[in-house]
Amino acid sequence: MGDLKTLDAVGQFCHAVESNDVDGMLATLSPTAELIPPVSGSMVFKGHDDLRVLLGAVFSNLTNLRWRQTLIDGDTRVAIFDAAVAGMAITDTMVIELDGDGLIQRLTPHIRPWLPLTVVSLALGPKMLRHPAVIRRGLREGRRT
Repeated sequence: MGDLKTLDAVGQFCHAVESNDVDGMLATLSPTAELIPPVSGSMVFKGHDDLRVLLGAVFSNLTNLRWRQTLIDGDTRVAIFDAAVAGMAITDTMVIELDGDGLIQRLTPHIRPWLPLTVVSLALGPKMLRHPAVIRRGLREGRRT
């Protein structure tokens, strides 16, 4: 991860993801932060309460997660990590947008390849179904954008 070991929000977020520390992830997010999931183009998860559920569910499925590279352009970062799910390699190129205070405002993951993404999605489904209100809000927010 190199340059992300600094104390900026993105570096802290990446460190928290590697440690599967959901509270640490949330500490780097704006109160109105949102995540646009890679599988559904019609959902947007927004706010700390909903992102706590989603981030906890997503990252609990991944093993051997290591951030590889980060590109910086103004208030936008592109951070790349490699991980494994069910023994398969998975890579995420995550676009991270910062707000005026330097907190993370938007996370847009771009996960590949397709088969491990499908495995993550299948594992995520039952965890998210325990939180139907989060799913409803994600669908509602997705319609607004």
